[in-house]
This record gives sequence, C-alpha cells and structure tokens, in this order.
Amino acid sequence: MRPLLELFWSFFKIGVFTFGGGYAMIPLIQREVTDRKGWIPAQEFLDLLTVAQSAPGPISLNTSVFVGYKIRGYAGAVASVLGVVVPSFAIILVIAVYFADIRRNPVVDAAFRGMRPAVVALILAPVFSLGRGMHRALMLVAAAAALAIWLLDLSPIYVILAGAAGGILWELANIRKLRP
Repeated sequence: MRPLLELFWSFFKIGVFTFGGGYAMIPLIQREVTDRKGWIPAQEFLDLLTVAQSAPGPISLNTSVFVGYKIRGYAGAVASVLGVVVPSFAIILVIAVYFADIRRNPVVDAAFRGMRPAVVALILAPVFSLGRGMHRALMLVAAAAALAIWLLDLSPIYVILAGAAGGILWELANIRKLRP
C-alpha cells in the first residue's frame, strides 16, 4: 500500500509546476502514476480519465480523485486532491493579499491587459479541438447556444438543460425509427 504522504507529494508537485489549466495536468499525472511510480497501468489510467471527463467539475481534480481512490481509497482521494489544490490555493491567497496594493500599478495593469488575449485563446483552444469531429449542424447549435448566453443573457444552466433534453428526444426519435 502506498503511503498517503507519497501520494500527496506526487500530486503536490504536479499542482505546483503545472500552468495552463486542468488539461495541462493530465500528461503530468499520467507520467507520474503510470511511468514513474507504476501505480496504475496505462490502459487503466485511460479508463479513469474517461470517467473523470464525464464527471462534472475540473478534469484535473476529477482525475486526481479517481487516481487517488484507485490507489488508496477515500484517504487516497483526499490526499491527491489536497496535493493538487493546495499549491493553487496558496498562490491565489498570496496574490489576493497583495493584489489590492499592486492593482493600481501601471505595470501590473498592463500585464493583465496583455494576458486577456492569452486567456481567451486558452478557453477557445479546447472548444475548437472538441469541435473538429463534430457535425456542422451541431456546430451551429453550439454557436447558437453561445450567442443565446451572450446576447440574451440566458443562464448557461438553461442551455445545458435544453441541450440534454434535446439529446434525449433526438435519441428517442432515432430509436422509434429503428423499430419495425
């Protein structure tokens, strides 16, 4: 059985040295738990990653929960989540403490203005990569949903619920077509 501290430390290192969001952490988590530590076989990691992607929440947290649980049960899940979250929490806490003092600094303000396009690109990149294999009609539906949220100030929750209902109705209609 793996010590909880070793599990925490592995995920702590990943949390400290990963920039670019949750998807950027996945290769580091895989390298750590499959290649370096050998805790989980590669195919099993891919299965855990599939479950993590389908669960609500950030992919990096979901992956750390499932990997930690697989390795050491509930205690492992807690240790791995804490390992991945504590670095970000500490960094944000330090920034928040000093941000009020430096927010009016013209250099800091210029840096934030310069980061905006990069943040937009980081958000749009996964959208385009997910949309590559999507049918054109579904791309139009996604664009209409985004415009409805943006222009009509519609809650994303309603758009998600409408999409789920539409998907269920679509599948039910296809099932009826297949029946003789």
